[in-house]
Amino acid sequence: MEGITIRPMTEADLDQVMAVETASYPAPWSRDHFRSELSSPHAFPLVAELEDGTTAGYICPTLVFDEGEILNVTVRSDLRGRGIGRLLLETAVNRFRTRGAAWLYLEVRPSNRVAVALYQNCGFVTKGRRKAYYENGEDAVLMEYDLTGRKGGSHAV
Repeated sequence: MEGITIRPMTEADLDQVMAVETASYPAPWSRDHFRSELSSPHAFPLVAELEDGTTAGYICPTLVFDEGEILNVTVRSDLRGRGIGRLLLETAVNRFRTRGAAWLYLEVRPSNRVAVALYQNCGFVTKGRRKAYYENGEDAVLMEYDLTGRKGGSHAV
């Protein structure tokens, strides 16, 4: 996507990341939560940066052994629908692949139909539900992405 750079998130990004986070969620992550992601040896948070240096969105992937998880994907509300979320997701999937991940997981609100469709279009499949996962009691849809290349294979969740 032209005009967007995907790069590692840094401490200097946190003011803009927090602005996007707090505008996007009723129970946003704290600055300390993002700092924990930045300092974790398992995490590799990324930002989507516009040409003017502003943050368009971010993704927080983490990898332990061969299992990856996407903890947070957020795009600024005024920039949604332009492919930035897909670019962040595809970049993270490629980085998981190069780091030896076999399986990826994420949870998403079933009411977030746009996100569910994005994940499905990128190869994630629904594997289950987590009851009352979100702060408002909404379930989460558990989705999985198979990087092993085995068609139809499943991984114990």
